[in-house]
Amino acid sequence: MSVVARARVQLLAEHVADQIAAGEVVERPASVVKELVENALDAGAHAVRVELEDGGKTLIRVSDDGSGMDREDARLALQRHATSKIRTATDLIGVATFGFRGEALPAIASVSRFELETTGDGEAGATRLRVTGGKLEGEDASARQRGTTVTVRGLFYNTPARRKFLRATATETRAAVEALTVLALTRPDVAFSLTSDGRVLLDCSPATRLIDRVHALWGAELADTLLAVSHRAGPLEVTGLAQRPAQARPAGRKGYVFVRGRPVRDPFILRAAEAGYRSTIAPGDRPSLLLFLDLPGDAVDVNVHPAKLEARFRDKFFVERVVEEAVREALAPLESAAPIGGVGFQVSGAWFQREGSVQPTAGVPLELFRAESLTPDTRHQTPLLQVFDTYILFQTDSGVAIVDQHSAHERVLYEDVMRQLSGDGAPAQRLLLPLTLDFAPAELDAIEAHRELLARIGYEIEPFSGRSIVVHTAPNPHPRFEAARCLQELVADLAGGRFGGWQNRLERFAATYACRAAIKAGQTLDADEMRQLIVRLLSATLPAHDVHGRPSMVQLPKEELERRFGRSTS
Repeated sequence: MSVVARARVQLLAEHVADQIAAGEVVERPASVVKELVENALDAGAHAVRVELEDGGKTLIRVSDDGSGMDREDARLALQRHATSKIRTATDLIGVATFGFRGEALPAIASVSRFELETTGDGEAGATRLRVTGGKLEGEDASARQRGTTVTVRGLFYNTPARRKFLRATATETRAAVEALTVLALTRPDVAFSLTSDGRVLLDCSPATRLIDRVHALWGAELADTLLAVSHRAGPLEVTGLAQRPAQARPAGRKGYVFVRGRPVRDPFILRAAEAGYRSTIAPGDRPSLLLFLDLPGDAVDVNVHPAKLEARFRDKFFVERVVEEAVREALAPLESAAPIGGVGFQVSGAWFQREGSVQPTAGVPLELFRAESLTPDTRHQTPLLQVFDTYILFQTDSGVAIVDQHSAHERVLYEDVMRQLSGDGAPAQRLLLPLTLDFAPAELDAIEAHRELLARIGYEIEPFSGRSIVVHTAPNPHPRFEAARCLQELVADLAGGRFGGWQNRLERFAATYACRAAIKAGQTLDADEMRQLIVRLLSATLPAHDVHGRPSMVQLPKEELERRFGRSTS
């Protein structure tokens, strides 16, 4: 029987401790880019330049025009736990800088051939320090303008077991670009550039607005689909950008959360934001979101992850609720400001004001859309035109509004039904001749499971025999409503899971019914029906989209008409 000798407790060698620290903050070249760029931003840089070779495996160089350091500070910066960001443990509460642990530079230097060149404010010359595997190899003077340049060569050259886990050059390059992209979103006022093997992959000039930075990073294809988010509740302010529901897709979304200016990974915040899209996007679609949460420092702890990628909130549920409210508010176009970034779609202004809100201006007066305006003898009625028996057109103060009659009615019915399901139900009409309908076994199960909900929207149903049921009453959402057809399609959808993915059972039911009961494309409407539909749509909470996320209304700006007809001088 062998006896294992008891290992003695001993202090780690300094270079081993440095390499362990490096493992916490330096996983790959992108980690180095993140740490060095954060240091540059904390130093007050107005421009940051990143250069890569071989995805950062051969070379990473980060240059900035920040405050720089004098020789003494440069030496200290290479010592573990040396930092200018904090002095006592209480300073960790509400820390407002990107980095503060004082381990990034020595950790990186311990696993690379490292060079630091820096010039502080008022310094006559620069200091250059050369470190190999954590050991200071040289120190001399050089010439450099104010700021700092850090060069990292041969990352993990002395830890081959870690180096072999680095991915292909293209993969590491993409990760580095993503790391810089995230930081570029936090500071639109700073210029950023990244070159890889001499090729420019990112080049952003300073901007005054977040939407301009998004445009520079990803182009108009994404920027033109985003709405401004701005909401405050108590100590929490939520700002940023949220994608229009119609452009949400199952894949390819951008999802970023920033807390007190720091990027964090928080799927729960993104999930709360997506909850704000309830009934506006199809289940499975994922909208792009860029959300900035600002709250007092003592309400959040950002010191819970070695790479500072997580945050812990004092009241997590409050934060998630406010985020959901913020997104929901941004999607309600009646409260939205003018379109972002020159987007032509506009659903705010004089022609889309709720009754009792701000006074309308020129264009389509609000009173023309009130219920009393629907009588035939009303003066100055705004002309409404139905085209292709599908779209309703009318003039606005800034162009031509186009409403999809099915999508509009679907939105109206959905919100009506949600109120009915939580209240006393909907008025129903008793059928002179009850309907006898046959259903498959799975559909009969769906009817039984939703019997109470069917009754609340107006369907009084009783079993008959075998696969048959009898319908005594039915809803009456519009004159062309086909009660039997709607019930058959509704039950088929409920049984087949076509509207699956809704987290809330009532919302799923309401959305399914609204889709099936709404006025269809191709149905002719008279002037009063069109006007009544517009009135009801503009009274909805989220009038701009149907339950699938499709637009219910768009606008063709007057400027576009003038351009197409050659009347524009621009």
